[in-house]
Parts: sequence; C-alpha cells; structure tokens
Amino acid sequence: MQIQKSFDQTTEGVLYVVPTPIGNLEDITYRALTILQQVSVIAAEDTRNTIKLLNHFDIPTSLISYHEHNKMERENQLVSRIQNGEQVAIVSDAGMPAISDPGYELVQAVLENDLPVIVLPGANAALCALVGSGLPSTEFYFYGFLPRKKKEKEAELIRLKALKATLLFYESPYRIKETLKAIKEQLGNRQVTIARELTKRFEEYVRGNAEELLNWAESTELKGEFCLVVEGSDEKEADIIDIWWSHLSVIDHVEHYIREASLSNKEAIKRVAKERQLPKRDVYQAYHIENEKS
Repeated sequence: MQIQKSFDQTTEGVLYVVPTPIGNLEDITYRALTILQQVSVIAAEDTRNTIKLLNHFDIPTSLISYHEHNKMERENQLVSRIQNGEQVAIVSDAGMPAISDPGYELVQAVLENDLPVIVLPGANAALCALVGSGLPSTEFYFYGFLPRKKKEKEAELIRLKALKATLLFYESPYRIKETLKAIKEQLGNRQVTIARELTKRFEEYVRGNAEELLNWAESTELKGEFCLVVEGSDEKEADIIDIWWSHLSVIDHVEHYIREASLSNKEAIKRVAKERQLPKRDVYQAYHIENEKS
C-alpha cells in the first residue's frame, strides 16, 4: 500500500507528467509552463519536437530523450536523479504521456522506488474527439491503435464487439480505410465519427455510419492524425454476443480463435481467459493438458 500526498513532500525529488498541446500551442496551461521552467530536466519522446515548444515559450530547461528504443536505459538514470532530489518532467510529442505514447514504464519505475509522481491535466485527442462526436460519453473504452495486421485487427474488433461503451481508436492516414472497412465488417454499420487534425487549422469532424465514412475515406485525400469514435453495441446485440461461446468448452473456445482468427496459442489463450473471466494460467493448463492427452 502506498499513500502519496502530492503537495506535502518532504523531498524535492519528483516526476511530473506534463501534457503538451496536440496542435494549437495556446492549449498549454500556465501550470505546465511553470513546471517545464522549474524542473532540472525534461524527458522527451522526441527532443527535436519538444525543443520547438520550449523555444516558442523561451524555456531553457535541458532535454533528454526518452522513447521506445531507449526507455529501459533511461529509466534507471531518471529514477536515480529523482532519488537525488531532482525534479524531472516527462512529455510526449503531443498530448498526455503514457496514453499511446511512452511514459507508463517510467511512472511505474518511479512509484516502485517509493517516489512521487504528479500528473498535470491537459490536452488529449481522444477525449476531444469523444465529446465532439455527439455519441454517448457516459461510458467509453479507449483502445488506442489497433493492430496493423488484418487478422489481428479483426480479432480485436470481435473481442470489443459486445461492449456497450463508446469505442475510441487512434489511426494513421495510411490505415484509416482498412480500419473503417474492418469496423463495418466486424461491428456492423454503426455510427462513427472521425476527428482529424484536432485543434489545428484543418480540424475536421466527419459523422455518419460506417458505410458512409468508408465511402468518404475512399474518395478523399487523407492527411493528418485521426481519432475514431465508434458507437457501442446495443443491449440486444450485446446479450447475443456475450454468450456466443457458451456452448463451447474452454479447449474449443481456444481452438476457435486459433482457427478462425489465426491467433497464436498464446494470444488465443489470453483472449479466452479474458472473455470467460478466468485466470490465464487455468486456461493455459487446460489447453495444454488436453493437447498432451491427444
């Protein structure tokens, strides 16, 4: 158990998680600017992007890179600096660190060393898209980027199909058509909103059903970063989907995903455990014991 009183620290060492604008620089908060000014170092996903932000606001704080390819090495360095009483900020290229961006592992490492983490509020593309979509926002499920491979993408959409919550995805302009097609095929002709280039000059919302948006995407030059907001399943559909596998044994359930969705044994076992709300090790043991018998 760990209790953190963020504004009653006996040590100066702290990690600040600082969101940055997703497009419009005016969206940065006064508090974020103050923190970026006062910390010893800023850990940035891409220092080339962050230096532009710092130069714009005349912030001289030094930068250090922190991204997918060096995060293990950097974590030890940054934790050590915080242990020595330094204040460190982490930023991503845009939006909230750790949300489809590097940051989660550093936060975890800092907390495991019983050091404080203070998260600042700020810009987030998915929430802007959700509110602007007009779809229900009382319950939503943020997924992030779907897998690139077709079979894996379809398998994930099948897994999400029963959720009544509004679904939130990120997507690149190079895969948006393929993803819209998969959504229509796997989830049906649901209401969908595309939010593109949020807070920037060419911000655009496109609202309609999946078929309409697919037709739009196929006839439009697609640029920028995309958020997809997809209507959740209705009560009737969710009840049907929730029990589609009820007649299957655990073994048959696993083999269904291996055969129909082309998942690996490991991924199929993970999927079945989640759907049946069983410990993954139980599904693993049941499947492999049965295979050994045969």
